[in-house]
Amino acid sequence: MSKRGRDFLYHWISGHLPDDPIVDPVLMVIEMAVDAKRAAKAQGIPGEEIDEETCQIYQFIMQDLR
Repeated sequence: MSKRGRDFLYHWISGHLPDDPIVDPVLMVIEMAVDAKRAAKAQGIPGEEIDEETCQIYQFIMQDLR
């Protein structure tokens, strides 16, 4: 993951975590990962900079939930 991709994800995730209790963390992480990739693409950040490996974005979000 590039520094630009990591910085984008950190800021995007911190602004999009739900305030309500998380009922299904797996579903929430999947939805957030998809939404984050769309938001990154809209800002000109290609998916490769977000998740060079498919699981990195999910791991990044799960770490932020702890």
